[in-house]
Amino acid sequence: MNAVATVTFLLATVWTSIPAAAQTGAEIYQQRCAACHEEGSDRIPPRAALEEMPSARILRALNAGIMMAVALTMDPEDRVAVSSYLGTSDPVAGPSAQAFCADRTVTLPATPQASWVGWSPTRDGSRFQPADQADLSVDQVRRLTLKWAFGFEGDSSAFAPPTVVDGQMFVGSAGGVVHAMRADSGCLQWTFQADGPVRSSIVVVPAGQQHALLFGDMTGRFYAVTAETGVLRWSVQVDAHDSTRLTAGPLAHDGIVYVPVSSWEETRAADLDYPCCTFRGSVVALRISDGEQLWQTWMTDAPQARGRNARGTMRHGPSGVGVWSTPTLDEARNLLYIGTGDNYTEPATDTSDAVIALDRTTGRIVWSRQLTENDIYNGSCATNPEGCGPDFDFGQAPILSRAPDGRELLLIGQKSGIVWALDPTKEGEVVWETRVGVGGINGGVQWGMATEGQRVFATVSDVGRSRNTDPGDPRRVVLDPNVGGGLTALRIADGGREWYFPAAHCAAGRPLGCSPSQPGAVTTIPGVVFTTSVDGYLRAHSTTDGTLLWSFDTMRDFETVNGVAAHGGSIDGPGAVVVGGMVFISSGYLRNGGVTGNVLLAFSAE
Repeated sequence: MNAVATVTFLLATVWTSIPAAAQTGAEIYQQRCAACHEEGSDRIPPRAALEEMPSARILRALNAGIMMAVALTMDPEDRVAVSSYLGTSDPVAGPSAQAFCADRTVTLPATPQASWVGWSPTRDGSRFQPADQADLSVDQVRRLTLKWAFGFEGDSSAFAPPTVVDGQMFVGSAGGVVHAMRADSGCLQWTFQADGPVRSSIVVVPAGQQHALLFGDMTGRFYAVTAETGVLRWSVQVDAHDSTRLTAGPLAHDGIVYVPVSSWEETRAADLDYPCCTFRGSVVALRISDGEQLWQTWMTDAPQARGRNARGTMRHGPSGVGVWSTPTLDEARNLLYIGTGDNYTEPATDTSDAVIALDRTTGRIVWSRQLTENDIYNGSCATNPEGCGPDFDFGQAPILSRAPDGRELLLIGQKSGIVWALDPTKEGEVVWETRVGVGGINGGVQWGMATEGQRVFATVSDVGRSRNTDPGDPRRVVLDPNVGGGLTALRIADGGREWYFPAAHCAAGRPLGCSPSQPGAVTTIPGVVFTTSVDGYLRAHSTTDGTLLWSFDTMRDFETVNGVAAHGGSIDGPGAVVVGGMVFISSGYLRNGGVTGNVLLAFSAE
């Protein structure tokens, strides 16, 4: 899963004439930044304004904020260099006193009554919350109202899902801040600053007399933090490659945490002077008590030099096959199931665009079922598509489910627009396949489906886009307000379609970046399926026939409990979290051309 499609056909032309690496922050600024920040536009901060900002805030904008689309091909060291050159050494101010609870005590029970921990409330990847945990009926869903809003100060994206345990919440942010909060009020108890943006879902596990929070950041560092205090227990860099990203949530079981590893290196290949590509995806097993690595399973062999391109830049391969989603646990067979992404460069491998079973103890690949062959794609394909594949990654966690007749199935959606059912007892043999969308580089099923055991619910992206001609807007693409989206319910038994609910086109007057596209994950509870959209709406549908039960427009300004100016925008990535009679969603996803936002919203029927 990547944002290559949204920017590469422009980045390839924007950056190919820029030298591969500048020596100083001043040189980087002149080559990459000065043309915009010194042109005098009232929509772009001038250099004088940048020089009054903390360098850490400028770096945040480059890594996961409004300038992310421009910075995609920059080396991490160059981002730090230009940020340090422009900004001050002042620290970024922390939360105000009004944001904190009167009682900052964090207490977690030994046996939670209601929780949503990690990517899915269960380790089968189903994103189904049963009635006793959801505590939310169909009638109550119709009466949901906003209970509170929390603003992520200084951020222009809100892309992390919260973890909630008996009213105690933990959530990361684009600024790399992990927040401990009360779910009923949104007040803060403590914060922890990670090295990079925290998009990962957070897992909570017992750790002696306390608990540990387990999560990764978008620099490749993985953390264990004491849940009760916010104090770091340990952290490790799971992959030394400078393009490593830990965007997917981990899976913890039996004293071990399993970490999926992905990267943004294929985007960097839009710069034809970049020696693409040497990253290879993996899954890493760490001991929870101390972070010691137990095993790492690579998804490709080590890359080798493969000759030079027309510009004389050395190319490498095989590469790619990132793991963009949380592993799924099959405890009975002692297996982990993962979905993989495409290859970045030749030669193609049989592990790309595949569902793979790993031995949980050793990491050995037990079986692999490739569903799209020869899928080689990187940023240079925007200007030279010869030999490039369709970029049909798997971005969602496989769902281990059981059909009504008792058969076990692995369900997974693909960017091709196809939903697959595989037989885990026969090395992933295809049981059925059903098309639910057109598919494409940023099309099809992206971040996750959900099932309640009878039906599997899938939304599709199928986004439309064109070039952004506004020189004052750093986004390189414009989304089509009339193209994309759609929710389909399929029978698990045979893949037959039960119903379909089309996406609504963006209304007149919506901001640039509105789209009916629905790449975000789906969530279901008894009788209700929750969906999100790049148009900023959170919606609830009947599981029986797709009838719209409730909707809420998040693309607006909010008064927040922490006093931070906040607004919602596009919703992408994680879906709704439902637990204890409340629904939570983060709103604001500027990547892929969407609308910025920095808010976490909480709803209840009270």
